[in-house]
Amino acid sequence: MKDYKIVVDSCCDLPKEYRNNDHIEFIPLTLMIDDMEIVDDESFDQADFIDKVAKSPNCPKSASPSPVAYASACEGKDTDVYIVTLSSKLSGSYSSAVLGVNLYKEDGGDNNVYVFDSESASSGEAIIVEKILECVRKGFDFDTTVKLVEKFKEGSKTYFVLETLESLKKNGRLTNLQAFIANALHVKPIMGSKKGEIIKLKQERGIKKAIESMCNIIAENIKDAENKVLAISHCNCRERAEFIKKKLEERFKFKKVMILETAGVATLYANNGGVVVAV
Repeated sequence: MKDYKIVVDSCCDLPKEYRNNDHIEFIPLTLMIDDMEIVDDESFDQADFIDKVAKSPNCPKSASPSPVAYASACEGKDTDVYIVTLSSKLSGSYSSAVLGVNLYKEDGGDNNVYVFDSESASSGEAIIVEKILECVRKGFDFDTTVKLVEKFKEGSKTYFVLETLESLKKNGRLTNLQAFIANALHVKPIMGSKKGEIIKLKQERGIKKAIESMCNIIAENIKDAENKVLAISHCNCRERAEFIKKKLEERFKFKKVMILETAGVATLYANNGGVVVAV
């Protein structure tokens, strides 16, 4: 049986113990705020970053990994390589990965390599990693694993609720007036993804109602829960993640439930108090 490697960009939120998994390699994005550059790796300090974002009038940004970083990640003797990136509609990470694979092949690399566009982010990437691990552990070959994971991806969904709209405002997704009205009225949007693009599903007054409403929307759309992984990423608000877990486990029995902490990229966009749910 061939060896295997799962390569993920740093928007993929995974359990901390996965950092020590020899089969998983993290490729960091770079975060930029004012004149500072922060590498989104194991040295990322979430509390310090949240504080810097709150104090800055400027829009925090992220830069994708280089194609060379992805090309290097493809190396390894007789290895199947699965790459998972955040949505190509949200970042250049997917394009960079594809270019990296081309560089690797042009240099004579002969490993099997496939790049998954997660069409999601954060916990949405995490459940794709879990599906790859499941397929590999069951002994499926490379082509079968790719087909099964692509099919799985079609049936997965990602949802999120944000405590603050500041990141969306600073990134130009909301006018100052829209953000002011939403914050003044305590309106919290329930968001989802459709083919990798962010869409608004509903909105509620107050974060508690928004989270409860998100749980109801998730419940209405879940099928075959006992064979699904529920992944909940949170940005400095574990109690909200636990609440979501409790609410959904009251109604469904999942194959596995993971509560995850957002790394740098997800922290940049979810901001303090945000939660991202994938199933």
